[in-house]
Amino acid sequence: MSAGPRVLIVDDDSAILKVLSAQLAQAGIRSFAAESGERALVVLDSQPVDVVLTDLRMPGMGGMALLTRIARSWPDVPVIVLTAHGSIQLAVETMKAGAADFIVKPFDRDEVLFVVRKALASAGRNEHPAPPSDRLSLLGESPAMAEVRDTIRRAAAGVATVLIRGETGTGKELVANAVHHQSRRAGKPFVKLNCAALPDSLLESELFGHEKGAFTGATSRKPGRVELAHGGTLFLDEIGDVPLATQVKLLRILQEREFERVGGTETVKVDVRFIAATHRDLEGAIRAGTFREDLFYRLNVVPLEVPPLRARPGDIVVLARHFARFAAEANARPGCTLHAEALALLAAQGWPGNVRQLENFVERLIVLYDGPQVLPDHVERELAREAARERPARPSSLDGKRPLDAQRREAEREAVIEALAHANNNRSLAARILGISRRTLYNKLEELGL
Repeated sequence: MSAGPRVLIVDDDSAILKVLSAQLAQAGIRSFAAESGERALVVLDSQPVDVVLTDLRMPGMGGMALLTRIARSWPDVPVIVLTAHGSIQLAVETMKAGAADFIVKPFDRDEVLFVVRKALASAGRNEHPAPPSDRLSLLGESPAMAEVRDTIRRAAAGVATVLIRGETGTGKELVANAVHHQSRRAGKPFVKLNCAALPDSLLESELFGHEKGAFTGATSRKPGRVELAHGGTLFLDEIGDVPLATQVKLLRILQEREFERVGGTETVKVDVRFIAATHRDLEGAIRAGTFREDLFYRLNVVPLEVPPLRARPGDIVVLARHFARFAAEANARPGCTLHAEALALLAAQGWPGNVRQLENFVERLIVLYDGPQVLPDHVERELAREAARERPARPSSLDGKRPLDAQRREAEREAVIEALAHANNNRSLAARILGISRRTLYNKLEELGL
């Protein structure tokens, strides 16, 4: 292990240090922890470090001051900055001051590993992303998912560009992963870039890299993600958010497989397979003049549509069980499962946020409720809380309207009556229609005087 890559994590939050250390360890990357900028300098003085991952805001020496010291004393060590959503502009300033990259909190595990590996590659410690774990498997036996898997299999056999389309949260990135890892490029890098996550001013540099001196803070040549993906696959997520000026350069690399780094004149040739994804209406964007039609046709060689969860309700139970197992292991609740009626309730929901919303909801259930099983009452309680958060505020009785409780009671009464009518007064069936347990239905009938 000692000969492997070494990352120094700097943060005054011990929980962040533990989480990041565990994630890097799982990927085979050794890490050291420092709870302050001052302690980080001691570690750097005492042992070799390949990359520094530091928070920006810390008591005493902050991330910017630490970056300055490292740039002066250890100029070959890339520094990655951790920042909260509200400090992205500050993170951009650190990039100008010499930071190699930045990660926005709350951070995504895959993004952390990618950014760290990219920094290791620039430091001469090349590391490629691992294949997707079982947690990220494409699950479901519905006809819609069978068609997706068949298209993945066919696309993986070649090198044609794939355009994955689907609503937010449907699993477009998992599909891209599957195409890569079933292809002959599986042993090569799978590099991804969320095109909507970066300011326009940084996107081009992130894609194509830059030469030393290309702009203020460009203290050395930095490879872009196209270059890092050489021999493998580049996944461009949210391709519909790329500005027109960058679309022109993307079109060229799709056609010619060559580009120039920002600030450079040397033409770089690459062997890269491209996969793009979007939830946007690209045809509408073409009509609006915000997306190039020629780029669309270059991307849309193999179209692949990922169905929303409501189009495959039979897969919800399989997914929920899968997510529950991993959430239980991750949150120190081994063996915790979902009761059969709880699963039925989950299967009856619409899940507008698709698979991502279902996964988050299941993990919340596992974390919040004690006992060996998550019961239907627990599901109903969380569904009610979620509905209350999403429900828009209504006028109060002071505005000449009925109180909210009266309106809610009337709406519930109408829904129960309608469900009983559809079920020919079969209460078990009516409960399933309403997405509640039989016990809850009986309580509602008594409460509403039905």
